[in-house]
Amino acid sequence: MELAHSLLLNEEAYNQLGEVQKAEFIFEWLRYLEKLLLATSRNDVREKQKTLVEQLLSLLNNSPGPPTRKLLAKNLAILYSIGDTFSVYEAIDKCNDLIRSKDDSPSYLPTKLAAVVCLGSLYKKLGRILGNTFTDTVGNILKAVKSAESQGRYEIMLSLQNILNGLGAAAAPCHRDVYKAARSCLTDRSMAVRCAAAKCLLELQNEAIFMWSTDLDSVATLCFKSFEGSNYDVRISVSKLLGTILAKAITSKHPGTAASRQSIRRVSLEEVLELLGTGFLRGSSGFLRASGDMLKGTSSVSRDVRVGVTQAYVVFVSTLGGAWLEKNFAAFLSHILSLVSQSHPKATQTQIDAICCRRCVSFILRTTIGGLLGEKAQLAVVKDICQAIWKLKKVMDVAASQHMLVCALQELGNLIHNLGTTAAPLLQDSSTGLLDSILSVTLHPSISVRLAAAWCLHCIAVALPSYLTPLLDCCLERLTGHKSSPEAVTGFSFAVAALLGAVKHCPLGIPHGKGKIIMTLAEDLLCSAAQNSRLSAQRTQAGWLLIAALMTLGPAVVSHHLARVLLLWKCVFPASPKDLETEKSRGDSFTWQVTLEGRAGALCAIKSFVSHCGDLLTEEVIQRLLPPLPCAVDLLTQLSSILKMYGSPLKTPSVVYRQRLYELLILLPPETYEGNLCAILKELAADLTAPDIQVSASTFLLPPLCHQDDLLILSPLLQETDHRFIEEQLLLGNGVACGSLEYDPYLIYEKDVEGDSVPKPLPPALSVISSAAKLFGVVCAHVGETQRLPILEQLLDSIKHTKGARQQVVQLHVVSSVSSFLKYVALSKGCLGPEELKRFALTLVTGALESTNPLLRCAAAEAWARLAQVLDDGAFTAGLAQVSFDKLKSARDVVTRTGHSLALGSLHRYLGGISSSQHLNSCIGILYTLAQDSTSPDVQTWALHSLSLIIDSAGPLYYVHVEPTLSLIIMLLLNVPPTHAEVHQSLGRCLNALITTLGPELQGNSTSISTLRASCLLGCAVMQDNPDCLVQAQAISCLQQLHMFAPRHVNLSSLVSCLCVNLYSPYLLLRRAVLACLRQLVQREAAEVSEHAVMLAKDSREELTPDADIREVGLEGALLILLDKETDERLCHDIKETLNYMLTSMAVEKLSLWLKLCKDVLAASADCTAITCVDTMQEEEGDKGDDASVLTTRHDEKSHPFTNPRWATRVFAAECVCRIINQCENATSAHFDIALAQEMKKKDSRNDFLVLHLADLIRMAFMAATDHSDQLRLSGLEMLLVVIRRFATVPEPEFPGHVILEQYQANVGAALRPAFTSETPPDVTAKACQVCSAWIASGVVSDLNDLRRVHQLLVSSLTKIQAGKEALSHLYNESASTMEILAVLKAWAEVYIIAVQRHKNHRQPLKTTSCLEDSIRNGSCSSDGLLDLVYADLGTLSRLWLAALQDFALLTLPSEFASQLPAEGGAFYTAETSENAKLQYYNSWALILHATALWLTSTGFVVADPDEGASDLSRPVTPTSMCQGSSSGATIKSPEDVYTDRFHLILGISVEFLCSLRSDATMESITACLHALQALLDVPWPRSKIGSDQDLGIELLNVLHRVILTRESPSIQLASLEVVRQIICAAQEHVKEKRRSAEVDDGAAEKETLPEFGEGKDTGGLVPGKSLVFATLELCVCILVRQLPELNPKLTGSPGVKARKPQMLSEDGSRLVSAALVILSELPAVCSPEGSISILPTILYLTIGVLRETAVKLPGGQLSSTVAASLQALKGILSSPMARAEKSHTAWTDLLRSALTTVLDCWDPEHFSLVDETHEELDEVSLLTAITVFILSTSPEVTTIPCLQKRCIDKFKATLEIKDPMVQIKTYQLLHSIFQYPNPAVSYPYIYSLASCIMEKLQEIDKRKPENTAELQIFQEGIKVLETLVTVAEEHHRSQLVACLLPILISFLLDENALGSATSIMRNLHDFALQNLMQIGPQYSSVFKSLVASSPALKARLEAAIKGNQESVKVKIPTSKYTKSPGKNSSIQLKTSFL
Repeated sequence: MELAHSLLLNEEAYNQLGEVQKAEFIFEWLRYLEKLLLATSRNDVREKQKTLVEQLLSLLNNSPGPPTRKLLAKNLAILYSIGDTFSVYEAIDKCNDLIRSKDDSPSYLPTKLAAVVCLGSLYKKLGRILGNTFTDTVGNILKAVKSAESQGRYEIMLSLQNILNGLGAAAAPCHRDVYKAARSCLTDRSMAVRCAAAKCLLELQNEAIFMWSTDLDSVATLCFKSFEGSNYDVRISVSKLLGTILAKAITSKHPGTAASRQSIRRVSLEEVLELLGTGFLRGSSGFLRASGDMLKGTSSVSRDVRVGVTQAYVVFVSTLGGAWLEKNFAAFLSHILSLVSQSHPKATQTQIDAICCRRCVSFILRTTIGGLLGEKAQLAVVKDICQAIWKLKKVMDVAASQHMLVCALQELGNLIHNLGTTAAPLLQDSSTGLLDSILSVTLHPSISVRLAAAWCLHCIAVALPSYLTPLLDCCLERLTGHKSSPEAVTGFSFAVAALLGAVKHCPLGIPHGKGKIIMTLAEDLLCSAAQNSRLSAQRTQAGWLLIAALMTLGPAVVSHHLARVLLLWKCVFPASPKDLETEKSRGDSFTWQVTLEGRAGALCAIKSFVSHCGDLLTEEVIQRLLPPLPCAVDLLTQLSSILKMYGSPLKTPSVVYRQRLYELLILLPPETYEGNLCAILKELAADLTAPDIQVSASTFLLPPLCHQDDLLILSPLLQETDHRFIEEQLLLGNGVACGSLEYDPYLIYEKDVEGDSVPKPLPPALSVISSAAKLFGVVCAHVGETQRLPILEQLLDSIKHTKGARQQVVQLHVVSSVSSFLKYVALSKGCLGPEELKRFALTLVTGALESTNPLLRCAAAEAWARLAQVLDDGAFTAGLAQVSFDKLKSARDVVTRTGHSLALGSLHRYLGGISSSQHLNSCIGILYTLAQDSTSPDVQTWALHSLSLIIDSAGPLYYVHVEPTLSLIIMLLLNVPPTHAEVHQSLGRCLNALITTLGPELQGNSTSISTLRASCLLGCAVMQDNPDCLVQAQAISCLQQLHMFAPRHVNLSSLVSCLCVNLYSPYLLLRRAVLACLRQLVQREAAEVSEHAVMLAKDSREELTPDADIREVGLEGALLILLDKETDERLCHDIKETLNYMLTSMAVEKLSLWLKLCKDVLAASADCTAITCVDTMQEEEGDKGDDASVLTTRHDEKSHPFTNPRWATRVFAAECVCRIINQCENATSAHFDIALAQEMKKKDSRNDFLVLHLADLIRMAFMAATDHSDQLRLSGLEMLLVVIRRFATVPEPEFPGHVILEQYQANVGAALRPAFTSETPPDVTAKACQVCSAWIASGVVSDLNDLRRVHQLLVSSLTKIQAGKEALSHLYNESASTMEILAVLKAWAEVYIIAVQRHKNHRQPLKTTSCLEDSIRNGSCSSDGLLDLVYADLGTLSRLWLAALQDFALLTLPSEFASQLPAEGGAFYTAETSENAKLQYYNSWALILHATALWLTSTGFVVADPDEGASDLSRPVTPTSMCQGSSSGATIKSPEDVYTDRFHLILGISVEFLCSLRSDATMESITACLHALQALLDVPWPRSKIGSDQDLGIELLNVLHRVILTRESPSIQLASLEVVRQIICAAQEHVKEKRRSAEVDDGAAEKETLPEFGEGKDTGGLVPGKSLVFATLELCVCILVRQLPELNPKLTGSPGVKARKPQMLSEDGSRLVSAALVILSELPAVCSPEGSISILPTILYLTIGVLRETAVKLPGGQLSSTVAASLQALKGILSSPMARAEKSHTAWTDLLRSALTTVLDCWDPEHFSLVDETHEELDEVSLLTAITVFILSTSPEVTTIPCLQKRCIDKFKATLEIKDPMVQIKTYQLLHSIFQYPNPAVSYPYIYSLASCIMEKLQEIDKRKPENTAELQIFQEGIKVLETLVTVAEEHHRSQLVACLLPILISFLLDENALGSATSIMRNLHDFALQNLMQIGPQYSSVFKSLVASSPALKARLEAAIKGNQESVKVKIPTSKYTKSPGKNSSIQLKTSFL
């Protein structure tokens, strides 16, 4: 293929190839040439032009295939447009000659066609340059049309289109001729030719004025004719032509002279609509012929014409645009509705016709109004439709208006459904009277109008949930009031059922009590049905309909009414077969009608129960459901005889009864009706083969039984399109009705399958067959094998005994039911039964495989494979395949060949590629042959489809066949005419399957792989050029696969350009393919895709909408625009996914673009909200103008791409903003730091940061939060919440001490205020409460007066909820008010928690009240001010909080306690809605718990609440008494009991939650729960409770241990440890208290016999599970070992202390370890002396272990936090009173000595595994400090035993020798403290051993003079030690010591001269020495004097120094003062030197 990449064709390489390769080679060269020519310079092209032209023209004679000729023509045209044009005339002449040629042989045809295509292309590109040659060319081409076959006509039409395009107005002389030729082609046999002709005429009308003026009528009639017998593509093309021309006729400004102007008349809108109406009502018959037909009464417009005209209406309006529609809507509406009025009886003469016409009218309205108008215009349209309904209601003639009303009501419903809550103002507007109009139509005499009105109410309720309950009440009231009017009974029962169906779409629900009202009413209707025969049928139907609809409310509601329903169900059927017999003899036709209606209704209600309340189907309920079933089946068997007795009035009711019974049986497990299986089976067989079935119902019966993929080959109608709604009726054939609600009113409450459109049940006669076929499969699989045979035999016979069309129908039913049987058996792995059964099934399926109905063949192929699957016998399968082989070899007819080729594919699909390879070979061989049968495109299509199935299922076995298959596919792609699109589609599927088979191997570089890859890409390129959209869609999905497996080899830019062009394609499947591909591409390379799209859009000059959009707003914006227009759910989902992927990878880089897009979408709608905004801003001073202007400035910028987007799009935009903020959070910190952001922006203006867009973010949130749409308000509030949380702490650089958000407080207040109005739904208010609390808690606003605005909102909601569950709105379910109450309480809880925290942080110990009051008055001190704000409501709040917690506690009880729960529910929930309420409580309990704990702490459990006592018990909220006997005044509890209850409530909830943490438990809840426990244990009373109840403490510890094990988060673990510490403190306090009281009681005398308090009693044993200490140890060990695994001897493998390299822990790890050590050190105090002995080794081991493992040397001699903590803990342990207690003294002493030995051992080299390095890294200071702690904190006998003492002294000696100055300083400091120890036994040995060392060191420094601060410090510390020695020494030694000390000090003094020049260090030394001398001199004056006297040198030096000092003091007085004053420095000093 590489050889093809050259400017001239490489003829040498070309001639060496075979035929197929030649075609490939040429195509590849032409593809390359096209790109090359555009990139080559003009001169280079001119050099080679002559040769190139020759090469290209010579190719014409090589019979090029369709894609090749298209490319060839394109290249010729490009070549001439770049190079010289003089030889172009020769080329044109050559082409004309080829066309004139008389050679008609098929082999010459491609050459002729290529010539035609070349002419088109040349004229299109060169246009008027070609002068007047065009008349000859056009003449020549038109002459060729007459003799051309279909391919020729097709190409000629397209060529003419191109010529007209290129020449424009210059082609006027030929217009008429072209018009005539195209007219005849528009009604051509071949559909492709019709499409091409339509395109040609569409091009022609641009210039040919006559088409839309004088010839308008004939053009329209022509189009109507063209619709007859058309397919989908023709309808699309022709409707586009017709719509465009008619739109042109209205809008055009006619040019030309006065003379021509007279001949052209302006066409009015009325005339155009009249024209279209004629087509719709009379079809293509024109005016004259129709009258004849009408006389005979036979004419009915064919459906395809009607559907075509419907599409033309849509194109007509879309072309004129939304603005036009808005202006002319009234006229348009009245015309469209008149299409189904009685003035045209033909359109609605039968019910079938009427339903089809109504569908068309609905489609026109839906597509135009829904697709073209923005929300504002749609609101106006709703008013127009309302007026139309009022007018129609007044029309007396029912028949005249009924269909118009149905269409108007359905459109009204759809409109409001899509508008959602934005339609609220309309319903409030009384002038429109919308609800009144709908409710009044509910009484219309026509049942279809009543149903439509009910459906419309359903839509309103779904869109506006706040209207659901009022509407339900209103309908129930009217239904009760008008029980005697049959219309009212059915109308309002439909309405109630429809509204009940809406409940599942409204999360807020309806009040629970409505179920009871409806149930009572239904019972009443059923019981009163018999009273009045005029009403009995209606009341029966209404009663059962209400019950069936009630079932959709789900188990929670139904469980309360189940008993009554089951009773009614039991009563509706006779008790025994005998009763049934007597019934039969008694009734008449009317009573049977009512009875069947009632029983069918009952069956439907039970079916509804089974499908919606599965949870209630317990064994017991099933047993109660079963008894009536046998009787129902008995009645089924009797129906035929009853029908004979009473005749036709019973026909429909009996069919409905059958269908209902079948539907119920399908849902029930077959075991439930085992006894009746045979009877049912017989009835089913009779139904399926009944003699009176006329219609061929294949299209609705078989699709579910065929495989989804196979349907693609049958008919494009089965594929999904935008026109599916109207195209469906063409599937069903003229005799069959489309689905409509009046066929089955019971569907009105079911959830519809297709989005928002009305349910469309088929007529009962059809749906009963469908249910029967489905049920047959189940029943037949469950009867005994012996009973299956006769039934199958009977079915086969019935086929044989019928003839003609009836035979086909019966065959169809039988095959579908047998197929469903085989499917059922295959899926349930059953077995088929005896041999004959197999034979029967085979005969049946083989017959169907050769049926003329393609759907039947398809289903038979499926059954054929299922049969093989069920039998699972290799020989049988091989036999089946052989049968097909033989048939395919011998048969010549299309039917057999298609059926059997698909059968082969199906076999492979179900049995995999397991069958032998020779099998596979022969299969593929046969299919290859069939695929090349060019005489029948059908055979090719089916064979290729089958081949694709085989490729898919064969997997790796197919590798050997890949190359031949690929070359076959390429050959066919290059040669099959484009008119056979279905063949190309199958080829696409094969290519796709091949790419999947090759998979990742496509990345390879071997020659064979790259050849395959090139072929695949070539195949994709051919398909991309195909005119058929579905083939293009295949091409895109193939490229998508290739991109997945071999991304480097797919040219991204060309793929993206192809995707962008088709982004707005009118074909749904193509748009889906585009988005599926885009979605995959942007996951990998979003930025590249986006760039390519923008580049291509800029390059392309066309004003195609996607390009224009992408140019303006990028690919992202274009996708948003598409999302706004698109209605297909799957597509919308893909668009959102694509945008999300793009946002994730690019939002941070393209921040401005994304924010601008979102802002544009949100602001585009703001013109509606601007009005409301200004009102809310009125109160905010100053900000008002600014914010209002934001929302109104939009009006001047008209270029805005988003015109009035729908609310769903705006919600998506708001969600995107939140995602963008999250993305920025993961990026750099500059996004949330304004100073840094501005600085970086200055550096590089391309930098962009979120914080710079804060104003926009707030504005967007404000716009969204104040919109009419509730969903958007929720998104807006969420956005506001995210903004507040992320930006709350960002400081404002210009005003230090303030934050950046402060300036937006007015906007925040204004955004929140509307959410607290009375009519706001609870979910919005709940969200707003969350935002309020976040805003107050964020601390953005410090001024109390400013805070009060938002605080006031919370206060208002608090007063609203105070009355508990009774007071809140009755519009929604009780659980909605629970949600609102809890949201308010949670918000207050959050505010209170924050207030308390701030108060703690700011608390200054001496704050007088007056100061507090002042600060509040000035609004400066917010910490306490906030608390005061809350304080006002704290009494109420605490009561409500406790009530909520009590509710939560009750709701979390296990189900076995259900019987003990209060019957009326809790304080804020009702018993019936408890399930829904659980979730609400689960979301908010944690913060409420924390707040309550804080409140209880603040009252200290001591002050009784003044509100508490008896007065409180009469209130609705009764938190204190745990719901027991709350009403009786007798049970007033003492405060102690109240507190105990509250304490246990909080503790219980916490423990219950923490001990069974669900996986979805949020961090927030766990933290809040732990904080609540901390708060609780902060005060003495609860601590005494825990302390005195040991089991409780242990329980808590175990729970906390579990939390620590299961949650990795450090913050949670720390909080847990804090609670553990508090529990231990509580235990300590308890033990102390008991010891104290025991001492007081027993008196000092009997001290000996004091009982032991504390754990371990007098034995010292700790029992696991019963011991608090043991539980604590477990928990601490868990924490320590997780951070320092080396502490676990099992891990290290040695019992001893092995030293390893010490390590630094992370900050979190250090905190955790420190916290655990604190707890360990507290433990001995909880034990008895014996107990303390048991735990001491463990505690010491762990503490010293931590010390050893983390003693890392740090710079500056600091200690790591863990070392500090372990030393602190050590000190705590060593100084424990237990060490002194007599019972434990000796044991402690031994253990402490061992511990000291361990510490000393840490240094010894023999302990080191990694000798030196470890030794280097161990921090001596840490270990020395530990030794010092031992020396100072234990009793002397621990450390004074000689061996230990010696080792300790040695350690100090060794350390003094270490060179590191920091170590020395620390050593001196430690010795200083030891020397001072009061007990000489301890301190003297150290003084004896170390004093001389220190002296020597000091003298050494004295000689050397210190050089740096470190040495200076060493000296100073050394002197301090010596001074200490002086004070400690005995009198007679003191003088000697002073004598040693003084010379050293004096030696550092400087005289005045030296002082001036000395270094700062020397000067400091001088000052220090002088100061000390001044102190020592007076103390030991005698020694001092004698020393000075004996040494004159010293004396002189001293005097000089003192003199010098006095001089300098004079100068330095100010500074010295400064240094002494305890200023800032001193505090810093303290911090740093603190150990």
